[in-house]
Amino acid sequence: MRVFVLGNNGRPLDPCHPARARNLLKSGRAVVFRRFPFTIILKDRDLGHSTVHPHRVKLDPGGRTTGVALMNENTGIVIWGAEIEHRGAQIHLRMTARASLRRARRNRKTRHRAPRFLNRHPAPCVVCGKNARHGHKTCRLHTQTRPCAPVAPRRLPPSLESRVANVETWTKRLIRLTPVAAISMELVRFDLQKVENPEIHGLEYQQGTLAGYEVKEYLLLKFGHQCAYCGGLSKDLVLEVEHETPRSRGGTDRVSNLAIACDTCNDAKGKRTPEEWAEALRDSQKAIDLARVANCSRVRVQSKAPLKDAAAVNATRWALWRRLSGLGLPVEAGSGGRTKFNRARLGLPKEHWLDAACVGASTPEGLRIEAGPIIRVTATGHGRRQRCRTDKYGLPVQHSVRRKRFLGFQTGDIVRAVMPRGKYEGIRIGRIAIRFRLSFRLSGTNVHPKRLTLLHRADGYAYRQERAGVV
Repeated sequence: MRVFVLGNNGRPLDPCHPARARNLLKSGRAVVFRRFPFTIILKDRDLGHSTVHPHRVKLDPGGRTTGVALMNENTGIVIWGAEIEHRGAQIHLRMTARASLRRARRNRKTRHRAPRFLNRHPAPCVVCGKNARHGHKTCRLHTQTRPCAPVAPRRLPPSLESRVANVETWTKRLIRLTPVAAISMELVRFDLQKVENPEIHGLEYQQGTLAGYEVKEYLLLKFGHQCAYCGGLSKDLVLEVEHETPRSRGGTDRVSNLAIACDTCNDAKGKRTPEEWAEALRDSQKAIDLARVANCSRVRVQSKAPLKDAAAVNATRWALWRRLSGLGLPVEAGSGGRTKFNRARLGLPKEHWLDAACVGASTPEGLRIEAGPIIRVTATGHGRRQRCRTDKYGLPVQHSVRRKRFLGFQTGDIVRAVMPRGKYEGIRIGRIAIRFRLSFRLSGTNVHPKRLTLLHRADGYAYRQERAGVV
């Protein structure tokens, strides 16, 4: 993967090869600007004396992980990839804990007060000054006097807002570090009309080469990209759409009657229902048959189970699209079916950042992936504002200081520590947790601040490099 390059005026230039970056750093022509993503800044060149090429940021938003890829528009080469791990579930748990503590405190301190459900006061009517209706400028009496004001976009809950903010933050970072000309994002995971009625026809989209990919993408997501019956024990890599109740026995093509099965299980099941197949396998002691019997009783329930992650993506997709559109660059939208089709056409493995590289119609026929490690970004937040720490009953047990820094360090900084002796002797690199004394925590051990060298300021994310899924 490439190294980001900035001119001496701070404007982005074309990313360069890591070997080229090492030569520039050794010769003194460049210095390190930031570690994650690794960026250098040139001392002797600016944008006016350089040739830059348009790049495209490609995004595959997910409920738990979002894939990011950066593609050179002229060459069709993916030069950088990353996967952002969101913290939505963690935020939900913290919000629930905070609500329970506040509720208990109100019950203890102000038990005499009547409970109030809605503590919001609508704005006064522009005509008579009385309370206006929600989202309007007038009360019910003067509704026809003045047209209603447009209702603002719905506020997202914190767990969903965090997902949108993470993707927006990293898109802005890439725009600052690379000459980005356009953005592509997967706006919908699947075509709901196509899922409801796979035999729909009359439109070129459904009649084209994408036919069948929308339903299969939905089922792959629901069953975790593995066989619903054996759970992958057959080692069969071919996954097919399978009818739980066969069509020859009155089964329909509705998505509630469909499952994902490997070719081996699909042939073995034949024209039986899951219940009949499980009854026929009860006397078998093979590991794969035992797994099939256990899963046959669950497949009916799982096929009708809701998709929490898909629901989160569905709730945030338009909010993310609006924010990306506000960055002043053209935004291309694609569906999950097209992403699946492009990835299958190119023969790429299933990974989030490779899904991002295959988003939209802008994916070229000769898309190439540049070798090198990708960066995995984990959202960690920016710390707590809570000064009074409580026990599980909501009683105060500890008070935190108001400062966030001590001796130039703060929790979340990435540092290099030189340990001269002891069990952890050597050089260690990682995120620190500070204390307001001369003992910080690094990778499970205590370390003195004088042995630390700051590499990267805390920015709300943790980083690690991983081998790419392709070479």
